[in-house]
Amino acid sequence: MRETWRWFGPLDKISLNQVRQTGASGIVTALHEVPYGDVWQTKDIETRKSEIECAGLTWDVVESVPVHESIKRGDGNLDALFSNYRQTLKNLAEVGITTICYNFMPVLDWTRTTLNAPVANGGAALRFEMAEYAAFDIFMLGRESDEHTAEIIAAATKWWESSTEAQQEKLTISIMSGLPGEYKRYDASGLADELKKWSDFTADDLRASLSRFVAEIMPTAAELGVKMCVHPDDPPRHLFGLPRIFSSQEDFDYLVGLDPHLSNGITLCTGSLGANPKNDVPAFAARFADRIHFAHLRNVAGESDGSFQESEHLDGDVDLVAVVRHLLDEEARRCETSRDDLIIPFRPDHGHELLDDSELDAHPGYPLIGRLRGLAEIRGTIAGLGYAGARA
Repeated sequence: MRETWRWFGPLDKISLNQVRQTGASGIVTALHEVPYGDVWQTKDIETRKSEIECAGLTWDVVESVPVHESIKRGDGNLDALFSNYRQTLKNLAEVGITTICYNFMPVLDWTRTTLNAPVANGGAALRFEMAEYAAFDIFMLGRESDEHTAEIIAAATKWWESSTEAQQEKLTISIMSGLPGEYKRYDASGLADELKKWSDFTADDLRASLSRFVAEIMPTAAELGVKMCVHPDDPPRHLFGLPRIFSSQEDFDYLVGLDPHLSNGITLCTGSLGANPKNDVPAFAARFADRIHFAHLRNVAGESDGSFQESEHLDGDVDLVAVVRHLLDEEARRCETSRDDLIIPFRPDHGHELLDDSELDAHPGYPLIGRLRGLAEIRGTIAGLGYAGARA
């Protein structure tokens, strides 16, 4: 398995020199400044790649080439957007970057209600609190829904009635913080307006849009040798009435059924999948092992009402040791079958804010020391399982 590190480009508070000191050898990044739907120009890709290589690292994975919201909704004539997406893949492949992570979550990316929930050792973690989520949904968005239980509505009402304007603003910022790069952030009223565009949109509608995306993009990816790997929903549930279709094993079975070529692959995110207690993440890793082209390794601790908090990498609901074992076994199988993608890149996903992390003001969920700890723990797991060449 190859150690990589998420880097948000030149504006990232963590430098490439610091990344190199973690021991990771690969970078996971994107041209976040390019508007969604536009072509990534070869010269811009080459410039970013050269910057990374001058720091002694390699650009291993693109995360992400975003899927335009119009494609997800199936709005109008999409020929230009699909053509631009294919051209971006061609330009990336031309400079040797062939692993592409993407997601199919409408409007919002990963979503949390708190960015700095305290943890026992004095650090801070990302948290999804059902009562706060419901308070935002019911009172700040004003959305009518039968999604919430009576108990959650009561807890949400209690939070709302005692909350200050500053707390409400902090909640909005937390919910918006999962959006990467230059993506538009919303205030509560702006998000409510955006959600109206999706009011009658169902999971089946989103699957129809996915089917068209796969038909339009995967043949080009296969021709170029590009490995497309979709990211699971985070959290793995419908959100603010928005359908989500990558939350369970059955969802990924549907994806694989759309196109049998291995270019139609998966990003294994153990934390995203692990936030739903119905998901057996090690079993998921075993079932889809040959489709996993990239892995996000982290952990979560869930609660009975659906809330969850990001835990230490080796101390949560997901048996991360079993997951890593499946990935290493898959690499061994690939060697036996002479696949050209023998090594699975992974990155320590998210991390607790520890020690001086809070002073660095890095992208939420992506501290330096907290992720370094996660990387060290995963590195030790690989070594403990007795696999030689673990840091290829």
